[in-house]
Amino acid sequence: MSAVLLLLPDFALILLGFGLRRTMHLGDHFWIGLEKLIYFVLFPALLFHAIARTRIDFAAAAPFVVSGMAAMCGGMLLGLLAQPLFGPRPMVFASQFQCAFRFNSYIGLAVAAKLHGEAGIAAMGILIGAMVPLANLASVWMLARHGRLGVLREIARNPLIIATFAGLLFNLGGGVLPDVAGQFLGRLSEASIALGLLAVGAALKLRGGRSAHPPAPAPRAGVTGTRFARSQSGRGPAAGRCATGYIVGVKLLAVPAIAWMAAHTLGLKGVYFDVVVMFGALPTASSAYILAMRMGGDGAGVAWLISATTLGAMLTMPLWLLALGAA
Repeated sequence: MSAVLLLLPDFALILLGFGLRRTMHLGDHFWIGLEKLIYFVLFPALLFHAIARTRIDFAAAAPFVVSGMAAMCGGMLLGLLAQPLFGPRPMVFASQFQCAFRFNSYIGLAVAAKLHGEAGIAAMGILIGAMVPLANLASVWMLARHGRLGVLREIARNPLIIATFAGLLFNLGGGVLPDVAGQFLGRLSEASIALGLLAVGAALKLRGGRSAHPPAPAPRAGVTGTRFARSQSGRGPAAGRCATGYIVGVKLLAVPAIAWMAAHTLGLKGVYFDVVVMFGALPTASSAYILAMRMGGDGAGVAWLISATTLGAMLTMPLWLLALGAA
């Protein structure tokens, strides 16, 4: 019950964002602008402020990052199994594959702050900075044959990565924030988590769109219509539902379990152990939808998976917190 109560305010903000988007009729331009403000200004300020002010044990941070990488790579490997197990179309698979390992930074930072304050935010920031490039590379690689995107350019311009490494350099250099700068960044940090969670809720979609299973192209000469349809559409709607259910299970159950085992094996304790497990338990990031749409993928299917993992995480994340408390 204590684990549920710990996360209840954050999940309430997500649900409030969902309700506000559908009742206040502020328009898509408002929510798009809010997401840009959070992504480019508020969350970078939160990360830099927390990392710059927190004492970081870099010797312990190395196995911490390795544990996070093990969790993400485990999600990638399990995500790859969706193709031979359920046979979705290549483009549908390439789009939904990323939902098995990408993570929602907004929720991650909110949970880390609840668990360990600024030390938790700094630890989660280190993981975000290390894992975002890996997640982007794997996602774009899978979609690369169907679209073009400058991967290295996207990573170099990512404001969360820039803020993380700027904070680390400031920390390593022994810098001390002036009071005015600290208060300024602190005010931005205070606004970031609440607005970020509202934006997560506003982006929820409870119904999959038609593009989740787009119509097959015309059959080639010499190939029967039935045979061609089977080759293009995979193993039917039931298999498609099984594939999406499988991806949700991988993201919410298998990935945090791998993070737990890796952290335990490497001897992590305290803030690093808690944060890496909760990092694994995070739902899929909304950036997965943006990438799928930009590269001509199955945007509607990805949007549904993002919403399903977010709503599912409201049940699974308290369970992982309970497990951490009992460990």
